[in-house]
Amino acid sequence: MTTYVLVPGLWLGAWAWQGVTSHLREDGHAAYPVTLTGLADRSHLAAPELTLDTHIDDIVNLITYEDLRDVVLVGHSLGSAAVTGAADRVPDRIARVVYLESGPVPDGVAPIDMAGREFAEARVRDGWRYPLPAWEDLEASGSSLAGLGPAERELMRSRATDQPLGTITAPIRLTGAFDRLPKTLISSSFPLAQVKTLIADGHPLFAPLAGPEWELRELPTGHWPMLSRPADTAALLAELTPSL
Repeated sequence: MTTYVLVPGLWLGAWAWQGVTSHLREDGHAAYPVTLTGLADRSHLAAPELTLDTHIDDIVNLITYEDLRDVVLVGHSLGSAAVTGAADRVPDRIARVVYLESGPVPDGVAPIDMAGREFAEARVRDGWRYPLPAWEDLEASGSSLAGLGPAERELMRSRATDQPLGTITAPIRLTGAFDRLPKTLISSSFPLAQVKTLIADGHPLFAPLAGPEWELRELPTGHWPMLSRPADTAALLAELTPSL
């Protein structure tokens, strides 16, 4: 049995992992989907004062108070920032960090700059609420909608909540403890061959993935594989070796 902690990307909550967690649990694994503060069933806690540290604390506290160990910590999209910060704080409890359609935010970089600061800030309401953009705007920004049919889009649109802007605007601060952990990249909307080319070419965001602690995998679909291919997402996660 493996213990999974599953962190969604912007606008989503634990609900987005329902299809994945049901398959993992049926196979005997422990799955803990996370709703970060201010989102989904915790949207009543949304406030302009929320920060990335709040979301890192959400993950660290879950792992600590549930006394989870040998955790496979999964971060989707920009949820990767909080996942990286949490893994850096409690590395002794983490067996592997998995980046699903995402990657680690480098030390000193704000998550919003990984997603496009101008794109996000142009859509903010009330000075701090960042709503789910229109489908066409998401695609234009590079977020593939492949695999999301009418039912999946309706589910996502009806349950998405505004992202508190402060959770993605501050630079992440890391100690370096995260660096030594085994890591996996699961690429869905980018062909893995293209990812490997970017690594080989020394692209600043992809070059760090060349290290021996990295495993590269592929699950062809759009940017939200937990919604478009939940059974296959669960199966791929179950295949991963928890540690090196």
